[in-house]
Amino acid sequence: MTPPEVDDRTVGQLLRSYLPLEPYRRLVLVHGRYAPTAQLRFTVDVDGTDHDVTVTDEHSVLGVLGAWQEHRESAKEGAVLVVTTGVPDDRLGWDLRGHALRRTTLTVDRAEIVAQRFGATEVEPRIRKEPWLLEALLDAEPPEGWLRTGPVLTHEYAVRALVVVRFGLVDDSPDAGALLEWAQSAGGPARFLDLPPAEQDGLTRRLVDTVGPFAVVFTALVREGRARDILPIGVLISLLDEAEVPTDVALAVGGLLQNVKADAASRHAFVVAVQGTLERWITQAEDGGLRGEDARRRVLDVLERADRIATERGVEAADHPFLPSGFRGRLRAVATALTAQVDGTTIQVAEGALDRLREHRVTRLHPERLAAATMAVRLMRWLATTPDPASGVAGAVAGHVRTGGWVDRALTAVWAGENTAEPAVGHAFGLVHDAARRRRDDLDEHFAVRLRHWTEHAAATAPGGALLVEQVLDEVVAPLAAETGAPLVIVVDGMSAAVAVELGEQLLDRGWTETGRDAGGREAAVAVVPSVTRLSRASLLTGVAAAGDQAGERDGFAALWKRHGREAELMHKSDIAGAAGRRLSERLVTALADPDRVVGVVLNTVDDALDHGREGDRTGWRLHDITYLPDLLDAARSYGRPVVLVSDHGHVLERSTDSAKSGGPTQAPSARWRTGTPAEGEIELRGPRVLEGDGRVVVPWREDIRYTNRRAGYHGGASLAEMTVPVLVFTPGPDAVPMGWFGLSPELTRPAWWSSRPSPVVPPTPAPPPRKKPARAKKVDDTDGLFDLPPGPTDDAPAPAPRTTTLGARVIRSAPFVAQRKLLRRAPEPEGVARLLDALNDGGGELSAAAAVTMLGRTGREPGPVIAHLQRLLNLEGYQVISFDGRTVRLDVDVLSLQFGLDRT
Repeated sequence: MTPPEVDDRTVGQLLRSYLPLEPYRRLVLVHGRYAPTAQLRFTVDVDGTDHDVTVTDEHSVLGVLGAWQEHRESAKEGAVLVVTTGVPDDRLGWDLRGHALRRTTLTVDRAEIVAQRFGATEVEPRIRKEPWLLEALLDAEPPEGWLRTGPVLTHEYAVRALVVVRFGLVDDSPDAGALLEWAQSAGGPARFLDLPPAEQDGLTRRLVDTVGPFAVVFTALVREGRARDILPIGVLISLLDEAEVPTDVALAVGGLLQNVKADAASRHAFVVAVQGTLERWITQAEDGGLRGEDARRRVLDVLERADRIATERGVEAADHPFLPSGFRGRLRAVATALTAQVDGTTIQVAEGALDRLREHRVTRLHPERLAAATMAVRLMRWLATTPDPASGVAGAVAGHVRTGGWVDRALTAVWAGENTAEPAVGHAFGLVHDAARRRRDDLDEHFAVRLRHWTEHAAATAPGGALLVEQVLDEVVAPLAAETGAPLVIVVDGMSAAVAVELGEQLLDRGWTETGRDAGGREAAVAVVPSVTRLSRASLLTGVAAAGDQAGERDGFAALWKRHGREAELMHKSDIAGAAGRRLSERLVTALADPDRVVGVVLNTVDDALDHGREGDRTGWRLHDITYLPDLLDAARSYGRPVVLVSDHGHVLERSTDSAKSGGPTQAPSARWRTGTPAEGEIELRGPRVLEGDGRVVVPWREDIRYTNRRAGYHGGASLAEMTVPVLVFTPGPDAVPMGWFGLSPELTRPAWWSSRPSPVVPPTPAPPPRKKPARAKKVDDTDGLFDLPPGPTDDAPAPAPRTTTLGARVIRSAPFVAQRKLLRRAPEPEGVARLLDALNDGGGELSAAAAVTMLGRTGREPGPVIAHLQRLLNLEGYQVISFDGRTVRLDVDVLSLQFGLDRT
């Protein structure tokens, strides 16, 4: 019988299996023929010890004896000689065999060796029937060895272990996503192609059995050497699933799989897996950080490659939802729709193009480009509104904080525009920006005229209906303190209305409740003239229109609150930072811990950014951009303090390309005010509120005028952005809204044109009166009193509907709603549920938590428990009819209609 062929892998496994039994042996006899291509000298690790191995193939007694004698004379200590031979044991004799491992010629039983390497005593018979598997298991054993199994090595366990090693998987349950990531790895697919064809066949069968039809296309492409293009091909062949795909496209795309034998189901499974993997990477990219940046790069590499393949193959896929060329095409479509000549038709076209841009997957990788396009369409909607210049200064600053700040926020994003080589898009952004800027200039000019007359006579005793910056603490903050306890007053120096609306949104994201004295929305005060820090901040903090330094601000702040019977402490920049290991100073934390002490903190980040150039490239502000602001908010919440976010003045941004000054005399005391005679774009202001120039100064109302060299931004002028002082008030929760004040939901603080859909009508919510204590204790139920209204119907009759044709009305009249409501104790009133569903449906499926609670008639309650109880009513069988992320309530109308048996038509 011809001896079996063995190689260095087999010899290595024999030594690992048998040498530990007799570690002192240096001769190993193996029944077999040594493969000509196998290594003759190598090192084997046996139980942590390296052994030098020499192999020789000898098929005569003299040859074996000679090899052993030479090894004994010349080999170094510990080296092992392996002799492969076909000479029987009885011819070798006891003298020679006495030196050999196990005193016999070892027979190569690969199955036995494999079993030993897995810590088993035998293998499942099926393994012996698959020689490729035995060879692969001997070859693929990892350095740390195979994970031990039971007494019998099963076929399933062996194949799972092999797949994990060959495909570099984390666990033994491969899925399509893990395999697609492996296909993009360096060296993985190449090593697969180096495997024997029998092993490739076996692994292919295994993947098809465990992962499904996806593996048919996947393994075929890997075996063709096209692993690098697996994901791009998956993107492109999705075109075959489209309805009425053109013949030439079908042929070109089909050619990508011309050598792949796969049916439609396998092809579809492959496309789904590819798109799912790309979606997962895109989500990782959105999360940011180093991992997110790596995911973003991977996605773009794959999709740009798909674009190149499409071009090479002549595939027309310009509108593909994954291809970067499709993204650029949809972005250009938005640019084409942008116009300064707005009407209902042009806005509808622009909104449609923007919706299609949002739907493109690559858009999620370019949030700043989507933001610019979105802001451009918003400016179109604003341009379509009817101008309504306020009749006075008070109305103008209120209008600016409620509308103008949102316009300025959009203008900033659109001005930044396109950062890539898309000139058509940049040109379109410029058209809309310039049209909106001209209208804003008109509003500034109109305001300046009224400001001139108002300033001549306005004073704290006669403000002409306006809230003055020096009145903010007395008229807004002091009443708040009387109702809710000592607040934290955060002065964000230089915060414009545009910055304020961004920060306000982010405070709501952190669970704060916005409130105000005016049911119409946010309040704003008027800065002193000129609107510079030295004047306006001192006036704000001392309650008197006057100039002052930090010491004067600190003393004046304490004196003002002493008049209100409270202790107070003001912290400037040097007072905020804590010692090592602490973000906030001990002095500040101690002050915040005192419930009777009003605490004020001045943050200079925005104002400093104007001087040092950091705002010039910004398109927005985040809470963590402002040093210490997140820490202060967290501290205020922990001590149950309301927060007043206020500025001392606003600012305008530099938007010219010229570094030289743009107007005024050679020397001026400030960037935005001077003395002398006003020129075009300027106005002279005089009166008791003018604190420089002996009560008379010249200030520009146009944003593009400055009297100093270029900086990132400026203040001191008479534009609405500079003179408006935003005053935003937040409480830790809705139950802390002071009596007589109103809860301001996002729907009330955003202008209607900010959204493409009409905002639902959400009335301002006055603070609920204090609850009366019950005369006697009542049994506590599982709703914690969330909906302690009179109980609803107790019979099977559906509740009466307020409007029989609305979505909400049809839901509350449906049999599933009636049945589910019976199961809940003190369920929400049907009329409230109907109002909320109609508001969600009318508002595009989204509503703020505050507005949703109001619609349900539960004003002042914590949204979380209220919405959770609503979900128990509407989310039948766990399906997400209503979802809630802590801030926004969302309605899935399709699931609602399905669960409650409604006809969407």
